[in-house]
Amino acid sequence: MSDAVVTVDTQGNIDYLNPVAAQLTGWSLGEARGLPVDAVLTLRDERMQAEFRHPALAALRADEPGSVSAQCVMVDRSSNELAVQYSVAPIRNEAGPASGAVLVFRDVTREHHMRRTLSYQAKHDALTGLINRREFDARLNAALEGARAGEGQHVLLYLDLDQFKVVNDTCGHAAGDRLLRDVTALLQHHMRAADSIARLGGDEFGIIAEHCTVEQGIRLAESIRQVIEQHRFVWEQREFRIGTSVGVVGINRDSEAVASLISAADAACYAAKDAGRNRVHVFSQGQASDRQRDLFWVSRVTRAVEEGRLELYQQPIVSTGERAQRMQFHELLIRLRDEGDSLVLPGEFVPAAERYNVITAIDRWVVRQAADLILARAARGLPPTLLLAVNVSSASICERAFIEFTKRLTDNPVVGHGLCFEFTENTAIHHLVQVQEFIAALKPRGCRFTLDNFGSASASLQCIRSLLIDFLKIEGGFTAGVVDDPVDQSVVEALLKVAHAQGIAVIAERVESLPVCGQLAQLGLDYLQGYQIGRPQPLAPLVERVLRE
Repeated sequence: MSDAVVTVDTQGNIDYLNPVAAQLTGWSLGEARGLPVDAVLTLRDERMQAEFRHPALAALRADEPGSVSAQCVMVDRSSNELAVQYSVAPIRNEAGPASGAVLVFRDVTREHHMRRTLSYQAKHDALTGLINRREFDARLNAALEGARAGEGQHVLLYLDLDQFKVVNDTCGHAAGDRLLRDVTALLQHHMRAADSIARLGGDEFGIIAEHCTVEQGIRLAESIRQVIEQHRFVWEQREFRIGTSVGVVGINRDSEAVASLISAADAACYAAKDAGRNRVHVFSQGQASDRQRDLFWVSRVTRAVEEGRLELYQQPIVSTGERAQRMQFHELLIRLRDEGDSLVLPGEFVPAAERYNVITAIDRWVVRQAADLILARAARGLPPTLLLAVNVSSASICERAFIEFTKRLTDNPVVGHGLCFEFTENTAIHHLVQVQEFIAALKPRGCRFTLDNFGSASASLQCIRSLLIDFLKIEGGFTAGVVDDPVDQSVVEALLKVAHAQGIAVIAERVESLPVCGQLAQLGLDYLQGYQIGRPQPLAPLVERVLRE
C-alpha cells in the first residue's frame, strides 16, 4: 500500500504499523507497539496550531459505526511537520463493541504547499507581493459591510505614480519594475499592519485604512505623498524624481457599492492630476459626472479611431519675408466626426484623450497621414517645399514606442524634411529631458520643431536655451494686443530678440486683423498664423492642390 496504516486496540495503544506508517512517523513497529497512539502519531489542527482529540481514540468511543475523513498536521518523531489526510473507523464485529480502530493516512505536504502557493498567487501581485485587485475588492467589501453595520468608518486611498511612465519608457521595464518594488517598500514601511495595500494595476496602488476618519485619511495621504516625493530613484547613474497623485474617499454607512467607491477614489485621483499632479484630492460628488463625461469621450474617440472618423484640417502659416515664400507651411488640426455626422472640435475630446492615454493613438494617426501626403507629393516628382506642422502630446513624446514609430516613418529623408513637430511650452517645462531626447532622435533626420504657446509659463527663456528648436510660436494673448497695448508690444519685441539671437524663427499666432498683421510684420515677426491669414480648412482641398503642382 502507498498509504500509511495504523491500528490500535481498545485502550488506544498501537497494535500495528505498516512500513509506510513507520517511515512517516519515524517509529518502527517494534518500538511503537503498545505505546499510546497519540504519543506515536501526534496530530495538530493546522489552523489553531494546537493538538486535538486523537481521531483514533474518538473512533473507539463512537456510538455508531462509520468513518471520519479530514486533513491536519502530523508531527513525526523528529518534530518535523507533515500535512496529512486521514480517515479513521472503528473495528467492529457483527454484534459486539469496537475491538479497536484503524487509521489510514497519507502525506499530502507537497499538494498542501502547492495549494497554498496557488492560493497566495491568486490573491497577490507577483511583482510586488502586495495583494491584487481581486483580494483588495474582497477586503474593501468587508470594510464597507462593517461601516454599514455601524462598526466604524474607514478611508480608501487611490494612488497613481506621476513619473512612472517616464522611467519605464526611458530606462526600460526592468527599471520600472524596480521602481514599483521601491514604492511598495515605502508604503509598507509607512502604513499600519492592519491596513491593506494593493497594487491595482500598472503604477496604481490602493490602500484601505480601517477605523480612520476622512481627516485622518487626508493626513495619511499627504504623508505618503511626501515620502514618495522625497525618494530619489537611481538607475544606471540616472536620477529621477517621482511623485504621486492621491484620491481620498471616505467609507461610511451611507457608502454605496465597492465599484462606486473605486470609481470615486479614481475620480479624485484624476482630479489631483488635473490640478497639477503630486497632490492629494478628496472626492466630491461633482467629480463623478466629470469622470463619466471623460469616459464617454474616451469611448467615442476610441471608436472614431477604429472606424476612421478622425478628420484633418489645416491652417496656413505664411512668411513675412522673401526667403521662405516658396515654402508651403501648414499646421495640421484634428477634428472628430461623430455618429450623427457632426464635427467635434478638439477642445471637446482631446483633454479626455490625454487623461486616459488615448492621445498617442491620435498622434500616430496624424503623423502617418502627414507622412503619406509628403510621400505622395514626392512620388509625383514635386519639389520638397511642403512643411506640415503636427501637434504632439507630452504622452507621445515620453513614449519610447512613439519615437521608434516616428523614426521608422522618417527613415525616408523626404518625410523627415517635410515634418515639423509642435509641442507646448508646458510640455517642455514638465518633460524637459524627454523633449530633448525626442528632438535629438529626430532632428538628424531633417525634422523641425516648434515650441508652441511661448510666453504662457514662467520658464520661457530657459526653454529657448535648452532646446534645439527651429520655430517659436508666441502665445496669442501677446500678439492680439500688440497694436493697442504697449506692454504686449514690448514683450513681443523682447521675445523676438531672444529667439533671433538663438537662430530661431518666430511665429505669431491669433493674427485676426489687418492692423495686427501689419504691426507684427513691422516688428520683424518671421511667420504669421490666424484667421486674418487663413481659417482652418479641411485638408482634402490642400492635398488636391499640392499634388497638382
